[in-house]
Amino acid sequence: MNHKGWTNEKVAEFFDRPLLDLLLEAQQIHRQWHRPNEIQLSTLLSIKTGGCQEDCGYCSQSAFATSGVKAAKLLNRDEVIKAASEAKAAGSTRFCMGAAWREPKDRDMPALCEMIGSVKALGLETCMTLGMLSARQAGQLASAGLDFYNHNLDTSEDHYPKVVTTRRYSERLETLDHVRVAGMAVCCGGIIGMGETRSDRVKLLATLANLPEPPQSVPINALVPVQGTRLGDKALQTDDRLDELEFVRTIAVARLIMPQSVIRLSAGRESLSESSQALCFLAGASSIFTGDRLLTTRNCGSSKDSKLFEKLGLSAAPLGQPAAPPR
Repeated sequence: MNHKGWTNEKVAEFFDRPLLDLLLEAQQIHRQWHRPNEIQLSTLLSIKTGGCQEDCGYCSQSAFATSGVKAAKLLNRDEVIKAASEAKAAGSTRFCMGAAWREPKDRDMPALCEMIGSVKALGLETCMTLGMLSARQAGQLASAGLDFYNHNLDTSEDHYPKVVTTRRYSERLETLDHVRVAGMAVCCGGIIGMGETRSDRVKLLATLANLPEPPQSVPINALVPVQGTRLGDKALQTDDRLDELEFVRTIAVARLIMPQSVIRLSAGRESLSESSQALCFLAGASSIFTGDRLLTTRNCGSSKDSKLFEKLGLSAAPLGQPAAPPR
C-alpha cells in the first residue's frame, strides 16, 4: 500500500467497515510485513519524574496537575543501567527512557548521551522521550546512538487545544522533523479516549500516515484516568470510557494505513480485558510495554503478560531479530 496521500475520507471508510472484515484485512497486511505471533517487549523507565511545565490534561506529571506526583531529579547512570539490566533479564529488547520536561536543557545532554551509550552496551534498543528538541539536540542524541525518539501527536490538530495549551501542534511536528533529519527512527502515536470524536481519530491517523515517512513505531495509548488531572477527573466523574472495540478498530486502521510500522499497544493496556488485548494483536499490534509501571501509572506485570502469551500462543520477539519477515 502506498503510504502517501491518505485522505481523511479514505481513512474514515476503514473505520466504517464491519469490524470482522476490518480485522481480517488488517491481519493479512500484518503478516505481509511482520512475523506472526511474535511480540516485541519494551520497558519504560521514568528517568526524571514530575514538575513538567506543560499543561497536558492527561498527565499526572504536569505541574498543573494535583495528582500528588512530586518533582524529582534526573536519575544517575547507575540507576538507569540497573533498571535496563533488569528489563533485559525479563525479556525486553527495547528500553525506553522518559523525562518529564517541556524540553531538555543543554546541560542535561551529556548525562542523557551517557545513558544511551550505556544502555546500548547491554545490547538493547534505546528510545527516549524528553519533550521538544532543537535540531542540535536531536543531532547530539543521534550521535550518541539513540535508536528511537518518541514524541506523540496525542490527538488531531483540531482537538489538540482541548488537551494541551502550552505547546502548539506545529511544534510537535517540528520536533519530529528534527528527529527524522538527525537520522533517528520516529516513535509517534496518540492517546485514545480523551473526549475526541471518531473524526479526530481519523485525522490523527491520517496525519501520522502522511508524514514525510510514517513513524517506524506507532504507540496507540488509551487514556489512563488519573485523579488530579484535568482529563482524568472528567473521565472519572462521568465514567466516560472509550469502548474497547473502538480501540481495537483504531489499531486495525493504523495497521492498514501504516503497514510497515510497528504498532505498539501502550498505556491503558492494564484496563483492557484479555479478549480485547487478543483482538488488538489480531488487529496488528506487535509490541507492548511490560512491567508493573509505565512512568507513573500502572501496567500489566510481566507475570500476567506471560500467562496471556501462553493462552494466545504468542512469544516474545528475540533480541536482534528484524520485525519484518524475509520478503
